[in-house]
Amino acid sequence: MFQAGIHAALPSLGRHLFFRIDQVGALAQALDRLGSHIDGEKAVLGIGQGLAVALEQTVPGLRVFPEGKAGQVRVPSTPSDLWVWLRGEDHGDLFERSQALVRDLAPGLALARATDVFRYKDGHDLTGYEDGTENPEGDAALAAAFVLNEGEGLNGSSFVAVQQWQHDFPTFDAMPSAQQDNAIGRRKSDNEELDDAPESAHVKRTAQEDFEPEAFVLRRSMPWMEGRQAGLMFVAFGKSFDAFEAQLHRMSGEEDGIVDALYQFTRPLTGAYFWCPPMHDGRLDLRVLGW
Repeated sequence: MFQAGIHAALPSLGRHLFFRIDQVGALAQALDRLGSHIDGEKAVLGIGQGLAVALEQTVPGLRVFPEGKAGQVRVPSTPSDLWVWLRGEDHGDLFERSQALVRDLAPGLALARATDVFRYKDGHDLTGYEDGTENPEGDAALAAAFVLNEGEGLNGSSFVAVQQWQHDFPTFDAMPSAQQDNAIGRRKSDNEELDDAPESAHVKRTAQEDFEPEAFVLRRSMPWMEGRQAGLMFVAFGKSFDAFEAQLHRMSGEEDGIVDALYQFTRPLTGAYFWCPPMHDGRLDLRVLGW
């Protein structure tokens, strides 16, 4: 069984917690306590490559996020050892759950950073454009997001790419509305795809059905805001990292030299990969990690 929060609709609020290994000798204690905090629905968990290596285990398909460039924009790799996506409807509840996690995972794992996210309108980016329009649905979403036919401990698991993007709103706001639409490849007014959008339009760069093989992912992105800075916490689940990487490479212009127009007004601050284990009898199934 997969972690239900991956497939569920977006919550009103969320909190992304990124942990690093602090004391290897205390990891066993941390993992023993972890299960009581992760139900797969209100709390989704991902394991980083560093944690698997520390446990002397191999998760097939798990690797480190690839660093790269898109024109003059750096696409960073910022690995973390453990990721938890808390989902909820109340800031106080998210705070209390965060504090409990940090307390119980110490001293094996320490909180490296945390980012609060929220749903904007009906799942829109802060630029005003609807996000995740081309998400697969129903059985197609399950086929895109989860591992199947790979055996116990792997079936129902998922791989997730997490990137925090920071928007340059003065630059974006200075763009005429037609230029904004051409950068996205859709009209903001009605979300209709533009037939005559340039090849640099984000919609054309990431058209999932245009790849060979098709590159479908299940996006669960939400906006973030901290002080005067804001943007999108991009989250994409897949049965492997292959579909995400195919889109990332095309956005960066690696295939044809055409860089995604998104990079005109936004850039990624982080980039990390995680493996999201399946659930078994209501608990995390960590047998692949020897647990």
